[in-house]
Amino acid sequence: MSLLTVGSVAFDAIETPFGKTDKIVGGAGTFIALSASNFVKDQRIVSVVGEDFPQETLDILSSKGVALDGLQIKKGEKTFFWSGRYHNDMNSRDTLVTELNVLENFDPIIPESYQGADYLMLGNLAPAVQRQVIERLNTRPKLIAMDTMNFWMDIAMDDLKQTLGMVDVLIINDEEARQLSGEYALVKAAKVIRAMGPKTLIIKKGEHGALLFHGENIFFAPALPLEEVFDPTGAGDTFAGGFIGYLAATDDISFDNMKRAIIAGSALASFCVEKFGTQRLLEISRADIDARIEEFVHLTNFEMTTVIG
Repeated sequence: MSLLTVGSVAFDAIETPFGKTDKIVGGAGTFIALSASNFVKDQRIVSVVGEDFPQETLDILSSKGVALDGLQIKKGEKTFFWSGRYHNDMNSRDTLVTELNVLENFDPIIPESYQGADYLMLGNLAPAVQRQVIERLNTRPKLIAMDTMNFWMDIAMDDLKQTLGMVDVLIINDEEARQLSGEYALVKAAKVIRAMGPKTLIIKKGEHGALLFHGENIFFAPALPLEEVFDPTGAGDTFAGGFIGYLAATDDISFDNMKRAIIAGSALASFCVEKFGTQRLLEISRADIDARIEEFVHLTNFEMTTVIG
């Protein structure tokens, strides 16, 4: 099955308690596509970069089966750039620099060769842009998933709610779920959010795992305990890429398979945080991923003996 990803292809500069980087490759679309490429080989990406973006990264994406017909390269312009500093807990961060550059007036053009994609992953962008993509597709994909963030809830809530009514899966973190729903308890929050449109909701809880709400079913996936976390940037997008990539590869959107996809996404995200940027994702093999998934299985698998008092 084919996967269409829409999201930023960008530059980041990151500082954590473990070190700092100069400008490196990042962006939601980049992390999603690299992560998903471990499962699905027919990918298309819609994004925009400036002429300063390295050809080497584009070649890497192509080598992993990602079609770049929908990646606009703006001559004489610069690529989106974000710089941030993480606090000691690695869960909070300060934005130091945001330069929208080519992303400021991004018009998502869908090439004819992209039409008919089976699965669609909408990375974190303005809700109006996400909606444009859906409206420009000739046929609706089998599954549409999207990410969003607090920023759009603050400045574009009406737009966001309109887009939510058009998607099947929403992937957000616990803070965002509480803001979007107005409810603190996540089970209540999930009911409110799913009434807005997405029948499936994934709430990420960082180092505490993720919750999947689908129909009347709830599934909890733990996060793998790691000795060191160097850089959480891109972990959420890597998770989303692993999730949607697994679904597209298996072409099964049942609740049981979504549980497996959550584990696949969690496994990929656990690699992402081990080094800065996309570096770790470019090093791992399928054997590494399978072994990491097996660690998740052992983490949650146990037998219970009934005790009669």
